[in-house]
Amino acid sequence: MTLPDGNDPFELDAMIALRHDLHAHPELGFEEVRTSGIVAEKLAEAGITVHRGLGKTGVVGTLKVGDGVRRIALRADMDALAMPELAQRKYGSTVENTMHACGHDGHTVMLLAAAEHLARTRNFSGVVHFVFQPAEEGRGGAKAMIDEGFFELFPVDAAYGLHNMPGLATDEMAVVAGPQLASSDSWEVVFRGIGTHGAKPHLGRDAVTAAGHFLLALHTIVARRVDPLQPAVVSACAISAGISRRSMSSPTRC
Repeated sequence: MTLPDGNDPFELDAMIALRHDLHAHPELGFEEVRTSGIVAEKLAEAGITVHRGLGKTGVVGTLKVGDGVRRIALRADMDALAMPELAQRKYGSTVENTMHACGHDGHTVMLLAAAEHLARTRNFSGVVHFVFQPAEEGRGGAKAMIDEGFFELFPVDAAYGLHNMPGLATDEMAVVAGPQLASSDSWEVVFRGIGTHGAKPHLGRDAVTAAGHFLLALHTIVARRVDPLQPAVVSACAISAGISRRSMSSPTRC
C-alpha cells in the first residue's frame, strides 16, 4: 500500500520479495528452521523481543508500548505441504515434493509486516505477541506450543488470526459471526474383499464397488444428518485399491 505522499508504511516491495523467498524454500511442520530463523531475525531488527524454540520451531515476538494492560496475540503459521509444485513460477519451490500450497508463506510475511509496522509507529498502548506457529498442517504445532507453556509465558486477553482467500479483492476481508474455518480430521476406512479375475467377478467379493457406494453415500451425512443451517463439510480426499500381500484381499482406502 502506497500513500498519496509516496510513503510505503508496510515496505510492500520488500515484503513481496520475502514472500517469494519463503515460497521458494518451503519447510514442513517442525522443520521450519530456515523460516523461523528469518522470522526471528526480522523481529529482532525491528526492536521486538524474541522467544525462539517454543513448540520446536515456533517463534513469539513481544512488543510492549505504553502502560496499557490489554494483551493480544496475532498469529500466523509457517509450514508448507508435502506435495510438488506444478505451476511454473520464477520463485517456485526448490524443495522436492514440498510447496507452500496453502499460503503460509503469505501468512508469515503479513504478520512480519504488521509487526514491523507496529514497532515503527508504536501507535497503541498495551502488549502484542506476534505468534509464528509451526506445523499447522496436521502435525499439531499449536498443541505443541500450548503444551510447552505458551499461555503461561504469554498470557493474552484475545488472539487473532486470518487465512488468505484467493478471489477476494485486495481491499476486502471476509468475516462471519461464529465458526468459519473447518477443522481437519483424518480418518481411514478399509474395505477387504476376495480377489478374482475381472472377467469372473462373481467368484470374488468386490471391495472397490463397495467403496464406490460408500463414497456416494458419505455425502448424505451432511445432506441428511446435519442441520442445513450449520456449517459442515465431509470430503474423501484419497482412495487407493490393490492386492494386500498379507491377506491376499483387495483393500480400498478412502
